Amino acid sequence: MKMPNIKAKTNLAQELSYALIALILIIYGFHILADILIPLIFAGLLSFMLFPICAYLERKKIPRVLAILITILLTVGLISVLVYLSVLQVSGLEELLPILDQKAQIWIDLGQKKLQSYGLSNTKILKEGQKYLGDILKNSSSVVSNVLGATTDFLIKLSLLPLYLFLFLMYRDFLKTFLYKLFKHTSRRKIDETVSNVVDIVGHYVVGLVKVIVIIGILNTLALFLLKIDHAVFFGFFAAFLVLIPYIGIAIGAILPIIVALITKDSYLYPVGVALSFYAIQFMEGNFITPYVVGNKISINPLVAIISLLLFGKLWGMAGLVLALPLTAVIKVILDASTRTRAWGFLLGDKED
Repeated sequence: MKMPNIKAKTNLAQELSYALIALILIIYGFHILADILIPLIFAGLLSFMLFPICAYLERKKIPRVLAILITILLTVGLISVLVYLSVLQVSGLEELLPILDQKAQIWIDLGQKKLQSYGLSNTKILKEGQKYLGDILKNSSSVVSNVLGATTDFLIKLSLLPLYLFLFLMYRDFLKTFLYKLFKHTSRRKIDETVSNVVDIVGHYVVGLVKVIVIIGILNTLALFLLKIDHAVFFGFFAAFLVLIPYIGIAIGAILPIIVALITKDSYLYPVGVALSFYAIQFMEGNFITPYVVGNKISINPLVAIISLLLFGKLWGMAGLVLALPLTAVIKVILDASTRTRAWGFLLGDKED
């Protein structure tokens, strides 16, 4: 009788244990170093996207330092304009808070009359409802302050982004040489091919995503204009920006215009119209717009995409939700590059190549 290879099983168990311990330590380190790693990862992904622009300027005989500075200044300028326009729109929303208070009182009165029509009055449910609604209204200003504070904190964390971008683009040849030395048993052609695939994946994803955001923003804004909802441009493009959170982004973005429709309009048909419009736009985005514009460059299967969103969201919050898919796509490219890990890359994909 052939005895089982106990030693081989023991070695396999040890390798799995070491791998699990290493994974736990890495995840814990990523959590502890989030404030440092998030700007670095954003800068790394943006450097892949901006590299073609920088390389184009260098081919036009512009010195590398100047080409990098021009590229970064154009990027920072565009982002600054978008942030400034967003701040202007957000500051204009403060005028809706008093209207919300008045509208809430109307809803309370309507609720009382409705309950009285059924022979109910001053019930415990109504009192509790009034209590919770009052608490929400009292805390509404603090909620807005917390959101703006979190946004400010996020922007402060990204304040070193231009410096990181400059260094990544400046020392890209040095970093590639480091990869040659690190993977000295791998051919340089294979390393160059993998790096090129990562640049292609990230660039294609970001450019495609910008196109999707513009298209969805225009569609959202048109729908809100037709429904005569205030601040249509802001709400339209805010919901479009949330396309960065796959599957549920536009639905989350629909909450604010629905609330505004409830506050500013006398008929329930307006919030229902907003909800139906955004649902239809999200359906088109998921089934037609994103697949056509972004294509199949990032071939991540839906199960892996959802798990990635949950894991990175738990790890890094909103930044993790934004980074989840591009990071998973980069990991897939790296796994596909090695015969030892190609099976794991296949597991992340949505179809067999």
